[in-house]
Amino acid sequence: MIFFASIFPIVCWFAYNWGVPYVEARRPSLSVIMSMQRRRWVANAAVRDTPMDAILSGNLMGSVSFLASTSMLIVLAIFAAFGQLPSLSRALGNFGFATDYTATEMQVHLLVLLAIFVLSFFAFTLSLRQFNHFCIMLGALSKHTATTEEEIDAIARLNSLAAKNFNSGIRAYYFAVPAVVWFVSPWLSIAVTLITAGVIIQREFFSSAHRLSASVAVIASRREQTGEKVGD
Repeated sequence: MIFFASIFPIVCWFAYNWGVPYVEARRPSLSVIMSMQRRRWVANAAVRDTPMDAILSGNLMGSVSFLASTSMLIVLAIFAAFGQLPSLSRALGNFGFATDYTATEMQVHLLVLLAIFVLSFFAFTLSLRQFNHFCIMLGALSKHTATTEEEIDAIARLNSLAAKNFNSGIRAYYFAVPAVVWFVSPWLSIAVTLITAGVIIQREFFSSAHRLSASVAVIASRREQTGEKVGD
């Protein structure tokens, strides 16, 4: 039971990342809706000559870089905890938490936490690299020649791919919360993992942000269709 509770958060994280594309085939998620806006962003950037797009890209990369650095600091802290298991048990006892885990159980759980944050670090650094490529491709667009739809689609997909990896890293932080709760109680960790998964699903598919973003996407689509008709 203790070992199952240890790996349950990371299993749910993998299961969520694997299962969401199948759900998105029936109901667009917030990420899918925002991907539509990313394409509009690239299409508009191809015809305007302002520093706004560079500023927006820089803000995105700054957030990713900060979280990648934070993940690495947490990884180093977990490595330090391996050599301080007795002190860690005493510290948990001082807070009134259960401390009847064996050294092996504690080590296995620390390995799970280590895996979560190492994978989140790789997700963030991959996202940062992809956003960097996106900036280069966006900067390579010429305002003096027409940008093809294929170019716009490719650049927008690269942006969406970077966002997908960023979101995966963010979800690692979400599921790290129930992994930390394991030190209090294995059963409570399982319960918090299920609650965390429910919160993520609600935010991705049924939140106010989802409804508002969908409304904006519909309005923008109607405006573009109307503009095309007027142009004809």
